[in-house]
Amino acid sequence: MDGVLVIDKPLGPTSFDVVRQVRSLLKVKKAGHTGTLDPMATGVLPVCLGEATKVAGYITEGDKAYDAVVRLGVETDTQDAQGKATSQSPVPPLTAAVLEAVLAPFRGTFEQVPPMYSAVKIAGKRLYELARAGEEVERASRTVTVHELVLRDFSADRLTLSVRCSKGFYVRTLAYDIGRALGCGAHLEALRRTASGPFTLARALPLGDLASLSRETVAGRLVSLGDALTELPLVRVGAEDAKRVSHGVPVEVSPLPGKVRVLGPDGELLAMAEVVGGRLRYLRVFV
Repeated sequence: MDGVLVIDKPLGPTSFDVVRQVRSLLKVKKAGHTGTLDPMATGVLPVCLGEATKVAGYITEGDKAYDAVVRLGVETDTQDAQGKATSQSPVPPLTAAVLEAVLAPFRGTFEQVPPMYSAVKIAGKRLYELARAGEEVERASRTVTVHELVLRDFSADRLTLSVRCSKGFYVRTLAYDIGRALGCGAHLEALRRTASGPFTLARALPLGDLASLSRETVAGRLVSLGDALTELPLVRVGAEDAKRVSHGVPVEVSPLPGKVRVLGPDGELLAMAEVVGGRLRYLRVFV
């Protein structure tokens, strides 16, 4: 069984828990997730099976989309609802105009400091390991991009947002920063990922349904390797060059930026590569 199974992750389990359940239920040897979701988050979690595990690292490069609920007036040590409250402040009167002015700086490309409770490594240690030991260290900011940030609704102490962002963006930190901008503090109360690269909720299978489905039905829901990498530019080669690709022989192509997927004359995925000096330099060959 080779391909990407898009799981609608429920509230509670970790991404690793989901992978273990998928591996056990489908009786597959190779499985891995792309783009970790926190236990409190739900939604799109692409799980790579079999040969697809070879491209898991590339699948994570795509943009992400989320629906989020931000609770105002309370900050937590983890910046989300799973943490301990560290401060409480009254929420100022809110209007759509006030909130749009606060959200405006968080659209486009800017610098974001990752939270202490994150998997970012500093000096060989995960930040969450240091945080659990009671340490807080200086973190370098990262360049992130928010392509879309929409205020869906608000009440006296809650905001509902939709976000479409680049890889590596922390919605928890967005909630924290919005709270600081309003002067009352905030944390992320709920998060649902609606898309990860080309994978959307429309293609997702609820984890709870997996046990009741036949292997054939699940196989029919798999996204092929070629379709999983549709965000990469496409290079198509003829029959003769396809043979060269299969043997790892460089092939001359039109210059393209960055990584590409290489398809044969019948549309099969032959390889992933980078175009260097007008020639393919292979990252993965699949045939």
